[in-house]
Amino acid sequence: MSTVAAPHTWHRFTPLERGGRTLVYVAIVAAVAWAAHSTHVNREFLADAPAQTVDLFRRMWPFDWQHYPKVVHAALIETIHMATLGTILSIVLSIPLALLAARNITRSPLLNFLATTVLVATRSINVLVWALVFVAIFGPGAIAGLLSLALHSIGFCGKLLAEALEEVPRAPIEALTATGAPRSSILTKGYWPSVEPSFWSVALLRWDINIRESAVLGLVGGGGIGMALDTSLSNLYWDQVGLILAVIFAAVVVSEVITSAIRTRIL
Repeated sequence: MSTVAAPHTWHRFTPLERGGRTLVYVAIVAAVAWAAHSTHVNREFLADAPAQTVDLFRRMWPFDWQHYPKVVHAALIETIHMATLGTILSIVLSIPLALLAARNITRSPLLNFLATTVLVATRSINVLVWALVFVAIFGPGAIAGLLSLALHSIGFCGKLLAEALEEVPRAPIEALTATGAPRSSILTKGYWPSVEPSFWSVALLRWDINIRESAVLGLVGGGGIGMALDTSLSNLYWDQVGLILAVIFAAVVVSEVITSAIRTRIL
C-alpha cells in the first residue's frame, strides 16, 4: 500500500531569516524607545502643542504689510544677492578642485586624495556652523553669510562636477589625444561638451538651495532676511514674523520656477 507524501509548505523566509528579522524589529523598537526616553519630552507641552500652534498662527494673521517696505524688502534683496554671489564664488572655486579630484584627468593619487578631502570637509560642516565662524571673523552681516554659503557649496558642486568628468566617454578624449591636441583643447573640446549639461544643472540647483539656506543665516548673524526674522521673533512681533515667513516661502517658490524654466531651456 503506497503512502501519500505530505504537501510541501512554502515559506518566504527560513527560520534563521525570520529570527534575524525579528531581532532587527526588536532592536529598532528598543532604539526608538531609548531615544524617546533620552530626549526627556515633556508630555504636557506635547499635549498642549496643537492649541499653541493654532494660537501662534492666529497671532501671525493679518500680516503687518507696512513692515515690508521698511525692512523686509531690502533684507530680501540682500538674501538674493548673498545666494547669487555665494553660488558664483563656489562654482569658480570648485572647478579646479573637481579637475584635481577627477581620476581620469589628474593621475596623481595624492592630488586626488587632497582635492577629495577638501570637498568632503567643506560640505560636511553645516552652513550655519560656517556662518558662526565667519561672523566671529568678520562680524555680523552679509559678508559672513556669503562666504559661508560659498564655502559650504564648494563640496557639493565640486563632487558632482568631478563625478560628471569621470563619466565622460573615452572615445573623444582618445581621438583628441591621438591628434596631438594640447591639454587645454582636450578639456574644452573633449570634456566640456559632455559636462556642460551637468555643470549648468549643478549651478542652478545650488543657487536654488542657497536661496533657501540664506534665508536662515540671519538667525546666527549672517545677514539677509533671516536677521529681520530674528529681530521680529525676539520682539514677539508675530504679525511681522508671519509676513517674513510668507515672503521667504514666496521667494523659494519663485526661485524654483526660475531654475526649472532655465533648466528646461538650457538642457
